[in-house]
Amino acid sequence: MTTILRLPGDPADITLPALLLRNAEDHGDLPALSWRTGEQWTTLTWREARRKVAVLAAGYAALGVRRGEHVLIMMGNRPEHWLSDLALVHLGAVPVTVYGTAAPEQVAHIVRHSGARFAIVEGARELPRWEPLLADESAPLECLVVVEAAEAGAHRTYGSLHASGGRLFHPDAFEKAWQENRATDALTVVYTSGTTGDPKGVRLTHRNVVLNGIALDSVVEFPEHVGHICYLPFAHIAERLLGIYLPVLRAAHVYLCADPAHVAATARELHPVQFFGVPRVWEKLAASVRAALAALPEERRRAVEAANETARARVDCLERGEEPSAELRAAYEEAKEKVLDPLLALAGFDRLVWTASASAPMPPDVARFWAGFGLVIMDAWGLTETTGVVTTNGPDAFRMGSVGRPLDGLEIRTADDGEILVRGATVFDGYLRPDGGVDSACDADGWFATGDIGRIDEDGFLWITDRKKEMIVTSTGKNVSPALVENALKEHPLIGQALVHGDGRSYLVALLVLDPELAPAWAAAQGIGAGEDLVAHAAVREEVARAVEAANARLNRTEQIKRYRLLAGEWSPETGELTPSLKLRRRVIRERYKQVVEELYTP
Repeated sequence: MTTILRLPGDPADITLPALLLRNAEDHGDLPALSWRTGEQWTTLTWREARRKVAVLAAGYAALGVRRGEHVLIMMGNRPEHWLSDLALVHLGAVPVTVYGTAAPEQVAHIVRHSGARFAIVEGARELPRWEPLLADESAPLECLVVVEAAEAGAHRTYGSLHASGGRLFHPDAFEKAWQENRATDALTVVYTSGTTGDPKGVRLTHRNVVLNGIALDSVVEFPEHVGHICYLPFAHIAERLLGIYLPVLRAAHVYLCADPAHVAATARELHPVQFFGVPRVWEKLAASVRAALAALPEERRRAVEAANETARARVDCLERGEEPSAELRAAYEEAKEKVLDPLLALAGFDRLVWTASASAPMPPDVARFWAGFGLVIMDAWGLTETTGVVTTNGPDAFRMGSVGRPLDGLEIRTADDGEILVRGATVFDGYLRPDGGVDSACDADGWFATGDIGRIDEDGFLWITDRKKEMIVTSTGKNVSPALVENALKEHPLIGQALVHGDGRSYLVALLVLDPELAPAWAAAQGIGAGEDLVAHAAVREEVARAVEAANARLNRTEQIKRYRLLAGEWSPETGELTPSLKLRRRVIRERYKQVVEELYTP
């Protein structure tokens, strides 16, 4: 269990600014925030961070930001984002981060829906999506603050705002402003990434966030003031919790990684104690390690495989709640010291004590792969509407493949159709309306219908089956979980991504994408030249056919894939097939490949 630091009041009444003050007073000299400046890390202590927040709060107040109003932010994981977020909260304003990949029409929707007069953007890449709204009389946007001064043009710069805050800052005004906040006030609005339709604004309060963090810390074991590599978008509830709110609660140390493509290199440098990744991140990291292992001499590879089996045997014991035998403990310690830790050190993962995932189903083969290195990826589950985590596995009780048990203060049950219902203090109070009010999404008894399908086993562990709205219903009336089939297909290292289709059809088909890292390594091992088209190569196509056949052998008749198409080019948020949190945008993919899908159903 994480050591809970001094809490400045009753947990249900604490606000984030009260925690920041506690950090400055009790842990002022400890590092709070680090980011790269060239090749070096720049660091602010908690005392320095609060001072920066205070100056920025004065700057935003001078700009005209008022208590209760929404201020939009579109920039990467950089200090200006983190500090501005907290500065706005101290004024009683509500920071709302917009995904950097949002299309112009999505930006326009959020501006109008939130009623935002102000937005803070990074630079030239963002301006074309925001500037037209300044001239649009139907949009409330009045002012852009631009961080990159050279690209600001006539807009207000972040530097000038910070300078004005330095001139106008008054300690009494700053302290008075944040002390007017209440735990029931909005802390942020998180717009869901929208796999279908317009994003909805989820209003979360200080109380939601603080109580969720305290409940999570009663399960998770961390050293005090633990470091966190912050690389997922702040528009996602996971990083908003992990990169801002939990570090303030824990007085932890945030390392900002501005480019997600650099997260692996950052981990190699920092050797973190904790690491969170959505399943796709763990898949890509596993693919990199597998490619490296495939290049090892056969004798070394056999030694690694033997060590993997020993580590998995230990994890199996722990999963069953059993103490490993003295013999297994000794074998694991030897394997860890001589084989596993040296390999993990190359990835910066040799100091990990907590590895976690959420947001989408974890492919079982990926979980088993990391278990072979002694790393149990603790799957958690929750939604933006539940302030992130509802259930989680923990070191004292876990079931691989499940998403764990509910946190303290939360209840779960399943409806007749298997939909998971949640009730508790960290469930949001409603979706934001354009007039500033909220529409409750809970029933009269306080239960929130999550849209996820699952089951609760006899030990209280929750197992997610699928999204209710994503369940495939075939023309024969059979229900099929696409995620289950897709994960079976992706167990073969050649297949990096998969989408299964079959709603209203008599059989299932699949769109498959080669893994961009493992496919070239596999091809090279087969003597296929680096410049060849792998999608068209006969050997690759034959291996993919065997992969589909192997997946079908593990599935029932209704779940089996009858036909498929191998595609070139990885799906990503930038190309539109994935949400910013790396979930499949099924509607977008089906529309984009509509002709291909029809051909798969053509005799």
